[in-house]
Amino acid sequence: MADLAAYAVSENNTRGRKIIEEAPQGRSEFQRDRDRIIHSNAFRRLEYKTQVFVNHEGDLFRTRLTHSIEVAQIARSITRRLRLNEDLAEAISLAHDLGHTPFGHAGQEALNACMKGYGGFEHNLQSLRVVDKLEERYAAFDGLNLCFETREGILKHCSPDNAARLGDVGERFLKDRRPSLEAQVANLADEIAYNNHDVDDGLRSGLITLEQLESVPLVAEQLGEVRRAHAHLTERRVVHETVRRMINALVTDLIRQSENNIGAHAPAVLDDVRNAPPLIAYSQAMNDMQRTLKNFLRVHLYRHYRVLRMSAKAQRIISDLFGAFMADSRLLPPQYQIPAEHDRARAVADYIAGMTDRYAIREHRRIFAVEELV
Repeated sequence: MADLAAYAVSENNTRGRKIIEEAPQGRSEFQRDRDRIIHSNAFRRLEYKTQVFVNHEGDLFRTRLTHSIEVAQIARSITRRLRLNEDLAEAISLAHDLGHTPFGHAGQEALNACMKGYGGFEHNLQSLRVVDKLEERYAAFDGLNLCFETREGILKHCSPDNAARLGDVGERFLKDRRPSLEAQVANLADEIAYNNHDVDDGLRSGLITLEQLESVPLVAEQLGEVRRAHAHLTERRVVHETVRRMINALVTDLIRQSENNIGAHAPAVLDDVRNAPPLIAYSQAMNDMQRTLKNFLRVHLYRHYRVLRMSAKAQRIISDLFGAFMADSRLLPPQYQIPAEHDRARAVADYIAGMTDRYAIREHRRIFAVEELV
């Protein structure tokens, strides 16, 4: 920690915790945050939550848990090079998907539609709600009582209305200020991880092919280098080597451009970071290439008919469960049986968002399948 840049988050400039606690022994405040996240129920449930492919479709596809670990690894590599707080970046990375619904973005879209009349649903807000309120582990407080900077990094997006209700952690959205550099790193590490690993999972599933990906400059460049250097590799190794090099190219470019941006704006303290434009960024050329990759995945993977079929099933499960629980709260566990409609809707959203893929499927079957009566 002694080698941290002056504008990095540290124990000297943290805004601390909502509820004051004794300083941890033998670890930093942000190591404590990371440890609390890892030991949370919500973190363990990520093992059975979807990245792109529903959990039961294969053992080797990414889940929210493996994705979060990969994000943390990328974030630590970048923050170490930039002399930022690795423990904070890791904590944000591990917590950023804690509020995600079962069935990935399809589940979120369905739950948001169900909650339209009750304030909506957004997984970043739900992740913050998990660490601030829903985890029940400690005698002295609800949630995990994380440091302000960890909570700030978890909340990547926020509407003005929601920001106004969130107090200190929502303030930057109203004042057009930036989060810490560690939070900015975690945000882009998330993007690097899911784009490149969706390529890997998409190829593994057979929904996209290497031939299709040759139209994407970032992939074509690295794939060409692999084939020239290793002419006799099996396709599986070609894929792994290509994805590895893609991640390396993105991380290397991000570090170089971020160093240039930091040098140009010369922040002296953390507040200078908050008042500057985003400093963690790709070069324009790399930004264009990664956007092309994102567009390719949206068209050829996320909108593939097999993915859309599963997404349609997932959305039906979420919508059916929400409707059933709102119509008859007696179907819910006792702690979610709340009389007031608006409060019950939020409690139902909490319950559904906390489900794993397989639990949501089983719960739907228990409530709606006729054979369960036999």
